[in-house]
Amino acid sequence: QVQLVESGGDSVQVGGSLRLSCATSGGSYEYRYNVNSMGWFRQAPGKEREWVATVSNRPSAPTTYADSVKGRFTISRDNPMRAVYLQMRNLQPEDSGLYYCVAGYWPLRDPETIDYWGQGTQVTVSS
Repeated sequence: QVQLVESGGDSVQVGGSLRLSCATSGGSYEYRYNVNSMGWFRQAPGKEREWVATVSNRPSAPTTYADSVKGRFTISRDNPMRAVYLQMRNLQPEDSGLYYCVAGYWPLRDPETIDYWGQGTQVTVSS
């Protein structure tokens, strides 16, 4: 069984930085055939879950970002993509929320089609 565990969430002030990490474990066979990308979603209280970024091990699949984080967040992965990271800079209050790590098939934009989710790590940005 594939498990995803996030870490790195914290409380920071506006303009600060955080680096989130997500490690996967278990289900090596299942993971190899059901995952070619990893990414991040976030959810603020009272709002829908929002896609943040996706990275893939497919050469033809570009790394993609939501417009709201482009230029401030950087997603990266290890090889063979059993971990993913999200470097967040110039954080704003609207970046606050529970950040979820996900894994599955690229582009990982539709939460209804994603099978593997972490439990989330909290990011709080205050002014």
